[in-house]
Amino acid sequence: MSAAAASILASENVLMEFANRRDAGRLLAKQLVHLAAERPIVVALPRGGVPVAFEIAIQLGAPLEILAVRKLGAPTNLEFGVGAIAEDGSAVLDSVTARRAGMTQDVLDATVAREAAELRRQVARYRDGRPALEVSGRTVIVVDDGLATGLTDLAAIRSLRASGASTIVVAVPVGARESIELVAAEADELVCLTIPRSLFGIGRWYRDFSAVSDEEVLELLAASVALPG
Repeated sequence: MSAAAASILASENVLMEFANRRDAGRLLAKQLVHLAAERPIVVALPRGGVPVAFEIAIQLGAPLEILAVRKLGAPTNLEFGVGAIAEDGSAVLDSVTARRAGMTQDVLDATVAREAAELRRQVARYRDGRPALEVSGRTVIVVDDGLATGLTDLAAIRSLRASGASTIVVAVPVGARESIELVAAEADELVCLTIPRSLFGIGRWYRDFSAVSDEEVLELLAASVALPG
């Protein structure tokens, strides 16, 4: 059994509700302290993953970085992801689900172009011209506020592997069982605090699941600068 599978089994049937994303981050950090000695980089998937990741970075004394990844939404329901694209251009597509959702090649091309433009905007605004932190040879903790389809986290893993990360740990407060298994198959370790039988959406597991603004992301990234790298 892999380390990731062991983490999943340890969290099954433990139902938790989080006050907000930062509360979830503090709880997740307790399960990640064993990684502090590896001097990891905490990589947040914006925007929702940033408040979660900020608390983990504080507790582990680790630098905080973002990795822009965008969901590719189905034509009739943009919130339902059939794929994802990362800032380096790497992409993941559930082709069977995409076809069933009516995503033709023309629609896919238009969706990729739209989301790639948003990725460029996020990278420009959040990094403000600075280069991304070097992950080659490093342990990286990928943080999101939850796993619904898992495709954005899968795209993040593949992007980080291509950049030379030596160990990739995915940390999320809550996730759907099938998505956890999908992501765990490619991560070196996966930590999830609660895996409900029925997800009913990520926001169901937070008392406050307010949208995260660009301004909040920028504030948290600025506050993290003093953390050791």
